[in-house]
Parts: sequence; C-alpha cells; structure tokens
Amino acid sequence: MRSFALALVAFLVIGCMDRPADDHESAEHENGMDASKDGEWIVLFDGTSTDAFRGFDRETLPSSWVIEDGSLAYVPGGSDGGDIVTRDRFGDFELELEWKISETGNSGIIYRATEEFDAPWMTGPEYQLLDNLTHPDAQYGNDRLAGANYDVHPADPRAVSPVGAWNATRIVARGPHVEHWLNGNKVVSYELYSDDWTARVADSKWVNHPEYGRRLEGHIALQDHGDRVWFRNIRIRRLEASD
Repeated sequence: MRSFALALVAFLVIGCMDRPADDHESAEHENGMDASKDGEWIVLFDGTSTDAFRGFDRETLPSSWVIEDGSLAYVPGGSDGGDIVTRDRFGDFELELEWKISETGNSGIIYRATEEFDAPWMTGPEYQLLDNLTHPDAQYGNDRLAGANYDVHPADPRAVSPVGAWNATRIVARGPHVEHWLNGNKVVSYELYSDDWTARVADSKWVNHPEYGRRLEGHIALQDHGDRVWFRNIRIRRLEASD
C-alpha cells in the first residue's frame, strides 16, 4: 500500500510539471510578472462609450473620433480632429487592444505622454501602426513598421496582419523596461536610459526633443495621423513596480 501511495504522488507531481501553461500565464512568467500583485483590468473602450478618452489638451472628444461598428474610429476629413488621450495617467501598466489600419494608413499608440508640449509624441514613445506595404514610412527601415518603437527600435515585419484585418497589440511598461507585442509575438524590448537606448535616440528624430521618453507616468494617446484607423477591446491594468 505504501509503495502504491508513493507511486500515486509521483504520478501527480509529474502530471503537474507537464501541464502546459496557457499563453497569458506563459507571458507573465516571461515578463517576470506576478499577476497576484497587479491591478484589476480597467476597460477603456468596450464598444459603447468613449468616456475614458478626451482630446489632447482639451476636455472634450474631437468629433472626428466616433464609435463605428463597435470600434473607436478616427474618420478623416472633419474640422475637429487631433490626438486623443486617456483621462487617467498610467506609470507601470499592461495595455491590450486590437486595431486595424486603412490602406496606406499611419497611426500610433503613444504611452506615458504628458501635455507639457504641443503633441503627445514629444514626451511619449510611440507604438507604430502602419500599412507596411504601401505607406512611405516603410522604406525608411523596420523601426518605422507596425509594432516598432517609432524611429528607435525595429519590429519584425512578419508579425502584422494584412491591411483591413485586426491586429492584437500588447504593451508592457514596468519602470524602464518596455515591451511591444504584436499578434502574440514580442517584437520590441528595450530599457529606457540604457546605453543602447541613448545611442538609438541620438540617431533618431527625437535627438532634438530632450524630454522624449523621460516620463515614467503619463497618458495613453491614440494618434490622428490623417488616416482611417480603428481600435476595439481596449483595456489596461496597473502593474506593481519590480523589486
């Protein structure tokens, strides 16, 4: 009986060791995240309300941003446009959303952005959204493709879905460590203020913007770049600072 009990315990232990973690659990381990310490998910857009957003440096939402078939869409051509930002500010966070871009379209998700200057990109890094095939930015290299940290860190061009199809984006920012995920692929990983980061910024369009990337808390911004873009299922949670 004793040998049977020991065999049963060994079987259960091995079974637990072999159990594959789900995608989210695996990502938490890879990112060094302990979900039990992190905040609850906050829904920023559920397809029905834009209350979590306002225009950059204003209290109302520009009329060019509309709810369209359950998505938050920028519709060009109107007289009232501009970037929009979350009403709340976020420091360490995990952001998830889906997006799709129009043909030859360009947009971006800017994070830890403040309203001290004329545009969110003057302080916040930008997760690039792009039609990789036909937009002119694609000719300048992989650091301007979808998923890139715009003009600083390149992304794998194979990770993006075709124009008109939805993409799943995830941004993780914990202290100086930042990750960009695109359709389940980690396409960018960087450390703010590292030697590599400093050298890349010095060789980018941000060289004359000394406050770029210097904020560890700010708004999430969705960019009006003059092209149609759609967002849906936008949610965020605050992360505990790493030890």
